[in-house]
Amino acid sequence: MSGAEAANDEIRFERRGALGLVTLDRPKALNALSLGMIDALHAQLDAWAADAGVTRVAIRGAGGRAFCAGGDIRHIYACGKAGRFDDVFAFWQAEYRLVARMQRYEKPVVALIEGVVMGGGVGISLHGAHRVACERYVFAMPEVGIGLFPDVGMTYALPRLPGRVGTYLALTGGRVGPGDALAIGLATAYAPAQGFEAILDRLSDGGPVADAIGTGAPLPPTGPLVAERILIDDAFAADDVADILGRLDVAASAGSTFAAETAALIRTRCPTSLCIAREQMTRGPALDFPAAVLTEYRLVTRLMHGHDFFEGVRAALIDKDGRPDWRPATLEAVDRDAVRAAFGPAEGPEPRFS
Repeated sequence: MSGAEAANDEIRFERRGALGLVTLDRPKALNALSLGMIDALHAQLDAWAADAGVTRVAIRGAGGRAFCAGGDIRHIYACGKAGRFDDVFAFWQAEYRLVARMQRYEKPVVALIEGVVMGGGVGISLHGAHRVACERYVFAMPEVGIGLFPDVGMTYALPRLPGRVGTYLALTGGRVGPGDALAIGLATAYAPAQGFEAILDRLSDGGPVADAIGTGAPLPPTGPLVAERILIDDAFAADDVADILGRLDVAASAGSTFAAETAALIRTRCPTSLCIAREQMTRGPALDFPAAVLTEYRLVTRLMHGHDFFEGVRAALIDKDGRPDWRPATLEAVDRDAVRAAFGPAEGPEPRFS
């Protein structure tokens, strides 16, 4: 190792031979991304892009419990409740710019994913060329449970997963283990967590990246996403959330425990968020990555001026009572015209993510 190129209390950068190594280092916060981490990572990626000696980048999380559990939602909540919306929008714009930068990064990015990967953690891993899952890998995009929507490029990525799996993930926020992640393309390789350091050593040597991450380890078993693909593809092909629930209810009445549990989970989610997420899955296939991220920025800036996000965060993370007061409280009461309008361009100048 040639030494640390940069370090602070939340994120560390090292140069190891041909490898630029990023370590997210907020283990007590499950390595959630602060604005400082986002800015530092963006700057370091730019520096390594210009360094001919760095031919690949790897990113990992400290602590073993999480690769990265998302963005710093508590900070966004506090800023919004205090009326500091310039700070709120600065965070979202910085996070989305980082995600867009990583998607078009000039050098291979290898994410070594141990533990939970959610929200912003998905944004800084899924769009890279290589995602290595270990036995403790757990993926989720649970934003519809806090009055948000699957963002950080999920408008682009989720509709491009096999069949209707992406719509299932968007509307449920369900968790995915390593076997299913490999089967549907969320992960591209598998290695036990104890083998991650050896992968980093091989990446440092400068040989082919695919050879460095190929361990030959036995693959983990698949789970419900593979076992229930026929049901998922049928139910989540429906045009709107109410029809999806209707198809799940029919399957549940015929004896499907998976359908019953899935319908029950969706019914706990924010109605407006569900309608936005379903619309994302409809529009996403026609959008390139920068347009998808711009769409998400339009949505998030509008939702920040509403009720449901702050109520969802309160119920899940602040008071932890699990009883959000969604407004409106039912799918039937959601204004579909307002949902479609939220996807439209802003009246003033908009950021670019290309």
